[in-house]
Amino acid sequence: MRDCLNHRAGFDRVLAAVAATFLTVSAGSALAQDQARSSAAELAIEAAIPRPEPANVPPPTASDIKLDTTATVQDGPKDVVKEPVKAEAAPAAEKVETKPADIATTPAADTPKSETVTNEPAKSEPAKADTATVPTVAPAAPAAAAATPVAEPVKAASNVPAADQPVADKIKDILGSKTSRHFDRKNERAAAEKFYGARDFAPVWTQAGSLTAAAKGVIARLKDAASDGLNPADYPVPDFAAATTPDALADAELKLTASMFDYARQAQSGRMHWSQVSADILYPEHPIDPSEVITKVTTAADASAALDSYNPPQKLYKELKAQLAKLRGQGDGPVIEITDGPALKYIPAKGKKQAEIVVQDPRVPQLRAKLGITENASDDHYDATVAEAVRKFQDGAELKATGVLDAPTVKALNSPKRDKQIDTVVVNMERWRWLPRDLGVPSLGDAYVILNIPDYTLKVMQHGQQVWTTRVVTGKPGQHATPLLTETMKYITVNPTWNVPPSIVYGEYLPALQQDPTVLQRMGLRLEQNRDGSVHISQPPGEANALGRIRFNFPNKFLVYQHDTPDKHLFAREDRAFSHGCMRVQNPDQYASVLLNITMPNEHYTPERVRSMYGSGEIDLKFPTPIPVNITYQTAFVDDGGKLQFRKDVYGRDATMISILKNGRGKDLENVVAHSQPSYSRPATTLPSGVAFANNGGSSGLNFFERLFGGGAPTPPPAPVGRRPQRVFTR
Repeated sequence: MRDCLNHRAGFDRVLAAVAATFLTVSAGSALAQDQARSSAAELAIEAAIPRPEPANVPPPTASDIKLDTTATVQDGPKDVVKEPVKAEAAPAAEKVETKPADIATTPAADTPKSETVTNEPAKSEPAKADTATVPTVAPAAPAAAAATPVAEPVKAASNVPAADQPVADKIKDILGSKTSRHFDRKNERAAAEKFYGARDFAPVWTQAGSLTAAAKGVIARLKDAASDGLNPADYPVPDFAAATTPDALADAELKLTASMFDYARQAQSGRMHWSQVSADILYPEHPIDPSEVITKVTTAADASAALDSYNPPQKLYKELKAQLAKLRGQGDGPVIEITDGPALKYIPAKGKKQAEIVVQDPRVPQLRAKLGITENASDDHYDATVAEAVRKFQDGAELKATGVLDAPTVKALNSPKRDKQIDTVVVNMERWRWLPRDLGVPSLGDAYVILNIPDYTLKVMQHGQQVWTTRVVTGKPGQHATPLLTETMKYITVNPTWNVPPSIVYGEYLPALQQDPTVLQRMGLRLEQNRDGSVHISQPPGEANALGRIRFNFPNKFLVYQHDTPDKHLFAREDRAFSHGCMRVQNPDQYASVLLNITMPNEHYTPERVRSMYGSGEIDLKFPTPIPVNITYQTAFVDDGGKLQFRKDVYGRDATMISILKNGRGKDLENVVAHSQPSYSRPATTLPSGVAFANNGGSSGLNFFERLFGGGAPTPPPAPVGRRPQRVFTR
């Protein structure tokens, strides 16, 4: 009997241990709370049913289970307990595995596989950190049933209002179609696809069919494009009022986006590429980023101002814009008419023998007002100031610049050909779009050099103010025209050698040698013949050097630079287009000291210190930070007194641009035109007998660019643009 009791007690203990193990995995808290258990068989059956793991409840032990000692335990239920657990545990793990919230609880599903009961509490301890996710986990069967509806909230999370969803669907269809022609440029189409895709293709210019504030701002800017010298017809505005269907609204949406891209692109870079005008122009490209444009405009508080910001920011551009409005009759102030009368002429004094002759005339105060002379506004004397203003007006109006107020001048003053003046201002505004947005270098207080060819002046700017200015001589019209460019001045050469450009060598000097083999010697020039048969001609440093005493170097493919000159008399002329491409500076010692003090302020350079370096050997003064040099062509500009000034179109750039714009080739004007690149090659030459050489034909033969600026050949331009081979000699 005792053995029987002991045997039964042993079964009771085994049963209790097994029940405790399965209760730990399958949420035995419900069984622990229900103390009335009828039999051990029922405990085993219920333990086989998976339950959520209890939250913050320690695993039950054998002492927590109240056993019924009257029950009879058989071997069969032992297998029944194990098999269902294995069958249920594996599928549960597979279903829960794809749900991030249940990943932390996955190890618990493998717990029943442990054969050691005492290891279970240790494994279950980390599960406490994840107990917050347990209540969201439904039993295995409900979780599987919920898998299908999960995809619906993702689609509904597009945040597209119900009223705009049909339009969004149409926008998606249009952008997804390869036949869409809303965007001409691949980068703009890609930007539109990215922008609209990120907002589930919801329209940005309309909401429930009504224009948004951003749309109204963009439309206002496009319609006012003429105020910036642009053509509003190039930026069509769709009729949103007539767009009453999702198809029409989607089409109008993308058309407005395309017009916005066109405006931003042309406002920033120009309606025409500079290569369309001439091969003598090379400015750095600064294209827009369409993604940045659409993001900036649609998120700005003022969309019109955001789109307007792509126009040039320079003060001179904004002053031209204001003058354009006045020329179009949008300015204030009465129209001043100069009445007919006798010719007025100012005669300056000639030494002590002849005093100046100043006439009086009641028309002079009107003339002063007409020409913007604010000093002595009521003075009726036709003095030097008035005569000079008349001369400048005549020059800009393509009259003979005499300074005499004659009948043709009065007629031009009263009928200033405003249409032509408007065209001139517009093309000057266009050229400002070619220039870099930042003309200077920030580390030097935004310092830069700007040279205006038609005005024959050079200015040094810093902190937005003019630091220094001087007169210059520029290239002759035609093949010797000074090119338009932006480069950086890297160093100054004191006592430069003049390396004669190949165009002069082969076009001028070698033919002269055929006539007179000693001509170069008499001119003080050195002739070298290289091993390959080519020749190089140079002039040593000195007072008579064609470049004077200083050369200002900003390496460029056109082989031009700024320099001193021994011929100073040309600076007294009003029209100073006399060089072969390079720019002669009137006061080079002052210019050098100004630039050196900007780049090396602690060195305290003066004109006297610069002149003390004059001698027979070249001295290079390198800039720690290069200074930008901007060569411009401003035939219309506003002077320091706020007066609109016009200058003669000496190179015909205005006429070319006006003709191109009026021919209306549309967006084709933005295409780059490839021009022939300048050549630095030197063909072999047979020289006549009697020519004196400075070498014995053993020179390695550096090309002209290397002799001029040092180093290798110039860096290729960023776009396939260039310049026809031309004679760029000096000086």
